[in-house]
Amino acid sequence: MHRLITSTLAIATLATVGCIRPDGAKKTLPGKELFAACASCHGETGTGQANIAAPNIAGLPAWYVEAQLVKYRSGARGNHPEDLEGLRMRPMSRQMMDEAEVKAVSAYVATLPAVKQAPSVQGGDASAGAAAYATCLACHGDKGQGNQALNAPPLAGQYDWYLVNQLKKFKAGVRGANPADITGGQMRPMSMTLADEQAMKNVVAHISTFSR
Repeated sequence: MHRLITSTLAIATLATVGCIRPDGAKKTLPGKELFAACASCHGETGTGQANIAAPNIAGLPAWYVEAQLVKYRSGARGNHPEDLEGLRMRPMSRQMMDEAEVKAVSAYVATLPAVKQAPSVQGGDASAGAAAYATCLACHGDKGQGNQALNAPPLAGQYDWYLVNQLKKFKAGVRGANPADITGGQMRPMSMTLADEQAMKNVVAHISTFSR
């Protein structure tokens, strides 16, 4: 309970700090300036911080980053009371004044050099996960490269703990249960094909073998 309260307070504090526009301006800002607020969680290079559950976003395609920001801004994502990280991202997404700024910061994120994150989750069996990944392959690709036509993001190079956490959220309905989240709704039944946390660790261990 103490850890939950501490985490919640930390997230609230970071959200408050991060929501301040870099120069307080009302004019439309370029993506690099807008990203200054994102860097408080995701770092200057966009590679994230495990201690505050901020994922690696460096090099993610602009179309995916933009889609997620739109979801956060509308409440389609990050509006569930148990989604602490999502609740942090909602006010962050609203620092952008308009669609032009959402596109600008998304385009900037896509220019950041992609860096593969080392595995840290213990107990996953990549061999067992390879079979389970057959279900994921149709959308996310044979090497986790993603597919824009299917709105499926790249998975290769992402933190393994983040992928496990997202699978848990999808399965529990913390993410993807909002009717407005169409693509998230497609992931929910996919997450349910994984029987338990061990199965999630296995498939993520397989994803961690992909290069980025």
